[in-house]
Amino acid sequence: MTSRNFFTSSAVRSRAAALVVGLALALSGCNSGDSPGTGGTSSPVAAETPTASTTPTSTPTPSAVYKPADASGPAQNVPVPVLPEVAKTETKEGAEAFVRFWYETLSYAYETGKPQNLEKISGPGCVFCKGLRDGINEAWSEGRWILGGKIETPAITATVETGAESYAVVQVIQSTIEIRKPDGTLLQNPTPATNTGSRAGLTFGSSGWVMSDLGLIR
Repeated sequence: MTSRNFFTSSAVRSRAAALVVGLALALSGCNSGDSPGTGGTSSPVAAETPTASTTPTSTPTPSAVYKPADASGPAQNVPVPVLPEVAKTETKEGAEAFVRFWYETLSYAYETGKPQNLEKISGPGCVFCKGLRDGINEAWSEGRWILGGKIETPAITATVETGAESYAVVQVIQSTIEIRKPDGTLLQNPTPATNTGSRAGLTFGSSGWVMSDLGLIR
């Protein structure tokens, strides 16, 4: 996540994990039987003859596999971030988990062009959050897509005190961003990778945490 060199004014301002494929296969069984000899004398037991199984065999159905974006098209089957249970608590650990989830949701929006989930966890007064949403929508308009822009947050430290504003200091690392046109060519020069610090203002309400403010640490 960046701000100053995020997008150009007239052009678009630029700025995962594979799914495990599960397979299941049902095994069919066999029936067998004996054939007694004729007359009063005994005869060897007839050889067992396997019969065709009547048990239907399930067809393995692999899960959709994640495919990152490239010059030929946008990412496919991007895993949707899931809010952890601890992030629903008004605690230091909960605030830190929520902030990590918020940035995962932002990274998902870059990869998919779908910032709707980000809007749900961002407060109406978060101007920077709105700027990120608008920039993503613009980057993905007219058949374009974003290649890169994945976000990591290796360090998050939250402060949660009764009667005071809750906030978190976050290290935000974002990979190089390319905006690709429908023919696969670049819209503009790539935005370089960044490693910045941000201050995230947080509010806890009836629906849980929301990002109420966001800005770079200068």
